[in-house]
Amino acid sequence: MTYEHILLTTTDGILTITLNRPDKLNAFIGHMRRDLAEALEHAGSDRSIRVVIITGAGRAFCAGGDVAFMAELMQRHNSEEFARILGAGRRVILAIRQMTKPVIAAVNGPASGAGANLAFACDLRIASTSATFSQSFLKVGLHPDWGGTFFLPRLVTPNKACELFFLGDSIDAAEAERLNIVNCVVAPEDLEVATMQLAERLRAAPPVALAAAKQAIYASDAADLEEMLRYETEAQLRCFDSDDGHEGVRAFLEKREPHFTGR
Repeated sequence: MTYEHILLTTTDGILTITLNRPDKLNAFIGHMRRDLAEALEHAGSDRSIRVVIITGAGRAFCAGGDVAFMAELMQRHNSEEFARILGAGRRVILAIRQMTKPVIAAVNGPASGAGANLAFACDLRIASTSATFSQSFLKVGLHPDWGGTFFLPRLVTPNKACELFFLGDSIDAAEAERLNIVNCVVAPEDLEVATMQLAERLRAAPPVALAAAKQAIYASDAADLEEMLRYETEAQLRCFDSDDGHEGVRAFLEKREPHFTGR
């Protein structure tokens, strides 16, 4: 698949999706949201893909929505087109959370508005020291979208989420790490290597068990202890009966590295 503003690169089961509008800090415009959703949905159903990385071209991760484009829609009173744009963003977020594969955000620079929330939707986040995060919606009189009101209060305390949403201030990578928004921070020149090293470790993990663990982590948001205990039992039995489960136990007893196939 080829897209105007999205680059796809696959290496040994690791798919890297690069937002490619660097002259506009990778701000979303036109069909860019829909194209990203399609790429993610395809990755979710492609058995050959084991890990997905999302990053940005140039000096930014993603500046969110193109404000000039939104201004044009406002001038035309085109709320119908704006609703379609919001729907495409919803597809992106659901594709990330519903796919069974791990998704890594490699945040190489500023991540603002929808760009920040795109990173927050990913399972793991590695940030460059040049990365920043901001909830810039209220500064232009708009409401947070792309799942921001779901993700951010779960990553930080509610009062901190209020501060970030209400004021729209930018935080740097060090502060994001302190707040547990990102998993780690690395030098800009080390970001690609560090991200690929993490992706390679995830690629080597058992897909059946990893998928079940991802589902459990996010299901626990709305479940009680008894529900999670039932889910754990069902998931554990699926893993017990899987080829990967048998391979993992054999490899442990034989003192060798396992080779997982996702079956």
